Amino acid sequence: MFSAQSKVFAVDTSPHQTNWLWSQPAPHCAVITHHPSSNHAETAAKPLHFIFYLFPPEPVLKILPDSCRTPAVFVDLVVFVWSSLCSSMGLWILLLCSVVGVLRAQDVSVGKEQISIEECCSDGHQRGSANQDCTALPLISESTTCRIVQEQCCVTVLEDSMCTTGINMAKERSSCYTDQFSNSCDSKTTKTCCDCCLLGKAAQDHDLPCDHSLALGYQCGLVSRACCLDGASLNDTLGDGLISETSNDTEALMLTDPCKGNGKCAHLCVGNGTCSCFKGFKLRPDAKNCNDINECLLGASNCRLGERCINTEGSFRCQREVSCGTGYELTDSNNCKDINECETGTHNCVPDFECQNTQGSFRCHPKVKCGAGYIQDALGSCIDINECLAQTGPCHPGQVCINSRGSYTCQRISVNCGRGYHLNVEGTRCVDIDECKGPDGACSGHGCINLVGSFRCECAAGYVFNSINRVCEDVNECMHYPGRLCAHKCVNNQGSYTCTCTTGFKLSPDGRNCNDLNECEANPCSQECANVYGSYQCYCRRGYQLSDVDGLTCEDIDECALPTGGHICAFRCHNTGGSFHCSCPVKGYTLAANGRSCQDVDECVTGTHTCAENQSCFNVQGDFRCLSFECPTNYQRIGETTVPTGTIRCMKSCQPNDGPCNRDPVHSLSHTFISMATLRDFTKPEEIVFLRTTVPAYGAYQFGTFDVMFEIQGGNADQAFDVVKRIENGVYVGVVRQVKPIIGPLNLVLKLAMINLNSQGVSHQSVINIHVSVSEFWF
Repeated sequence: MFSAQSKVFAVDTSPHQTNWLWSQPAPHCAVITHHPSSNHAETAAKPLHFIFYLFPPEPVLKILPDSCRTPAVFVDLVVFVWSSLCSSMGLWILLLCSVVGVLRAQDVSVGKEQISIEECCSDGHQRGSANQDCTALPLISESTTCRIVQEQCCVTVLEDSMCTTGINMAKERSSCYTDQFSNSCDSKTTKTCCDCCLLGKAAQDHDLPCDHSLALGYQCGLVSRACCLDGASLNDTLGDGLISETSNDTEALMLTDPCKGNGKCAHLCVGNGTCSCFKGFKLRPDAKNCNDINECLLGASNCRLGERCINTEGSFRCQREVSCGTGYELTDSNNCKDINECETGTHNCVPDFECQNTQGSFRCHPKVKCGAGYIQDALGSCIDINECLAQTGPCHPGQVCINSRGSYTCQRISVNCGRGYHLNVEGTRCVDIDECKGPDGACSGHGCINLVGSFRCECAAGYVFNSINRVCEDVNECMHYPGRLCAHKCVNNQGSYTCTCTTGFKLSPDGRNCNDLNECEANPCSQECANVYGSYQCYCRRGYQLSDVDGLTCEDIDECALPTGGHICAFRCHNTGGSFHCSCPVKGYTLAANGRSCQDVDECVTGTHTCAENQSCFNVQGDFRCLSFECPTNYQRIGETTVPTGTIRCMKSCQPNDGPCNRDPVHSLSHTFISMATLRDFTKPEEIVFLRTTVPAYGAYQFGTFDVMFEIQGGNADQAFDVVKRIENGVYVGVVRQVKPIIGPLNLVLKLAMINLNSQGVSHQSVINIHVSVSEFWF
């Protein structure tokens, strides 16, 4: 076994001929380096070092490519690596493999005090600040997690230092090309930060926005923006991750705790200034703020069949599409739960009944129970049970069952009388039963005639005697005489019938026919009513519409809310009862005669401008501009300011002995002004300015000029304009086009150059400054 002073072997493998080199012994470490043979130089790879650490608690293998000393990855010993080493290096390697294998099999347990993750990271920070090798740090804990945290925190300090070096190089030298950059990851980090800083400085030099939309990556984007702002607001840009010393620009940027106070993150800061979001949110492109995730739209909800997903802030909820129904309630878990009406007191059982809950309902049971021989009805009353009918053969053969209240008796049969007869009092013979005796008799109010052993009914009008059932039954006149008794509907009654009318009609005095009912006399409509045969129709006045709910009420039509409401008025639509009216912006516009369009007020014509006497008034959409321009040195103004474009021209006028002036290719300067509206529907390029020349197209050399070139030299914000050369009437024309939508209000100066060319090159050029005023409205 290896002792505390044992060596660790670093083994280099290569697919070519092996050459093994031993380094000088060092505490706990020895290095074996394998180089490819010289006869394979054309395909040789860089040497690969295997370093075996024998420190407790366990031996580990760290692979370190020479070209990139990035945070090393600790891995367990790989069997096939050891096998190839042992097969190629002979017995001494076999001995080394055996030693490491024994160490691998050991159950190492070192009684160390538990070390927190924060202490592991702090140790890594200190060793990184001391510029130690992060890939070979002394282990302070047996925990694999601590080992990883220790190394990553060390690497973070070194990478921030490399990035600071690159930023300082970009600021001091304005170049990232130097011999000190090798092909290592250290140098790549420094060069990356240097290049990204140069991007920010270039944006600053060209007056471009620092917050560009280039997909440079998070770290590169931060460095670029910091250098663009030249350190003035570096703390805000990097989220307190990098700070700049105020002494001079060449001092190094230092790292602070980027997550102190949660940094610039809206939710969570997870280290190195990186922002994260709570569950249910996603990080916005600005890498700081968070947007809610619509789980319903993404199909990420777990709502069941019959439930509808409703998105909430940071989550979602499931709602049943169909209600639970009577007797159930919806729980917080979106399930239907039976309502216990007996406990909630929502039942309707009377005091003599007790409530018993059932699924979705309840039952009322009487508190008092009936005795034997009785059955209880729904009202709690005790009804005698006729055992003679309810039971099969309750008495013995030869006996007759006689029912009594709550019981029955069995009596011996002496004489059997037929239908319509019964035994006499003595029980010796059968006598006729007079069915017609009694208050109602057997015919229920009709005439009754008793017969021996039977009876017959004399039925009243509207009834007929049923000889089988022996009762008087009602005659259904409506069925016997369909369509002949009533004009509309026939309703049968006991012994008679009644005529009724359908809706919209009333019964005539004869009781059979129906007359139309004028419903409009009762004023059922809110505005206009028209009676029709058997019904009526409600109408509304202009600007109103009939309600879909009752068909009677007239509701105001909100013309401004209609699908075409956005085109009714040029600016703003105001709904009124039964109508609407349009309005225009308070300043710079007036309502046109059609009551819908907005017209620009020309303050220059109406005299409502505030321009001084030495200024020219120029009208723009919804406003005006006061113009006053003077020609620069060596230029002379030509003509007066033209109307309405307000064009001012200055021609070069040099002294004979003024060499720089005479050599200046710019011969004329012009200022012109245009007013544009914000285009509501921008679908194709819009031509706004035409630069006409006298240069013939494809012509012979005339006047020393044979071609012309147009270009935009400045003021082209967001590349919203371009200029194209066109031939019209045999001469070249420059056409300035708007190729992207521009949202007003916006004022900009577009600098154009018209360059005349001859056989020797640039003959002369004219500069045209177009002052563009974009209104915030589309009209």
